[in-house]
Amino acid sequence: MEDNAAARRIPSGARAEQRIRDILRVSREVFAELGYEKTTTTEIAQRLGVSEATVFTYFQSKRKLCVRVIEDWYDEIIGAIERGMPRDQSTRAQLAFYVKTHLRLFLIQGTGLCALVLSEGRAKGPELGQEFVPLQRRYTAPLMDLLARGREHGEIRRDVPLSLLRSAILGPMEHILWDAIARQREVDIDQTAADMVAVLWPALQPADIELEALRAFHGEVGAALRKLDQA
Repeated sequence: MEDNAAARRIPSGARAEQRIRDILRVSREVFAELGYEKTTTTEIAQRLGVSEATVFTYFQSKRKLCVRVIEDWYDEIIGAIERGMPRDQSTRAQLAFYVKTHLRLFLIQGTGLCALVLSEGRAKGPELGQEFVPLQRRYTAPLMDLLARGREHGEIRRDVPLSLLRSAILGPMEHILWDAIARQREVDIDQTAADMVAVLWPALQPADIELEALRAFHGEVGAALRKLDQA
């Protein structure tokens, strides 16, 4: 019934926008608490104090509602990372910020949604798993940007695809998150982030860091000279 709801014209205006915010707020709580399978739009409507039809007025199905909840959460995470990223510092310092912020936002502010994303993101069925592909690309974009900038400055190795380096960073973090959620144990985020970076950084650096830095400098000088020639 939920996923077969017919498309309707979504109301607009300040009142409608507030209704959407309320539905998303309560939906986040319910999805985080119950997971995707056990969550129903009936439960969401009851907690919000409205009819189920009201929920369907704004969201055609539980699947679309869940995807929107995760999209909004990802936007919050991406925003926090982009606002706080210390771009004037070394790539290592930026990586440390990324890892620490990632762990903090997942483990302190969103454990329930973290479990939802980790479980449903692995799903292969048509219900929700496929919806995560574009979401995950969007979510990992800040890390890919960080690695690309680090490579431009000669601090990140060039002999391995950036997508593989991204997985080398996110893989251990996913394991840490799974372990923390499954065992319901607290994680020393500062120490864990520091330990992760200490392990990962040597693997991310070029084999000959000094030569790579010289190449990066040579590229910057060459680009500057080309601009002068074009002036």
